[in-house]
Amino acid sequence: MSELLSNLDSQMSAVVSRARPSLVQVHNGRRGNGAGTILHTDGLIITNAHVVRRKSPEVTLWDGRTLPGRLLAYDEKRDLAAVSVEATGLPTIPLGNGRELRPGQWVVALGHPWGVTGATTAGMIISVGRPVEGLPFDGDLIQVGLHLRPGHSGGPMVDSDGRLVGINTMIAGPDIGLAVPIQTVKRFLKERIGSEAKVVI
Repeated sequence: MSELLSNLDSQMSAVVSRARPSLVQVHNGRRGNGAGTILHTDGLIITNAHVVRRKSPEVTLWDGRTLPGRLLAYDEKRDLAAVSVEATGLPTIPLGNGRELRPGQWVVALGHPWGVTGATTAGMIISVGRPVEGLPFDGDLIQVGLHLRPGHSGGPMVDSDGRLVGINTMIAGPDIGLAVPIQTVKRFLKERIGSEAKVVI
């Protein structure tokens, strides 16, 4: 058992180390910072609509550089926004397949909760499907048994292989976090920015 746990610890630590460089801070002029996820090496970033609030934010990369962002697309119903920065050679995360997610799988969420830069939290998937009644979302959401906090929004949710499977979006209870599946992100980019979407969609 101890060897199994040690192997799991090593694997999850490696997943976090690979994912962190693609995590950015998003500053919209309000108090506190949201998160974002680099999707392409030439500066395409995905975050939540409620993080940017229709503004072109400043973006701080993992290496400490702060760059002006340009808002490319915004969708309040899917709580997604696409932002670009003038940079090249940025680190990214391999894309996963949200349709393959199953209850019981482990995932890791990264973000900046309460200003703690690059924090991580892990949990098991509860379900993937339509959001609970009353939530203003259009489409499926990943529901996970983990703690998301203010500052996680817009950050990456990755599976045990280190692949991006969702974008953290909100808290649905003390121990339930919600994320927008990667297939919804791809559809959003294809519909809203088309050929400018420099990811495989």
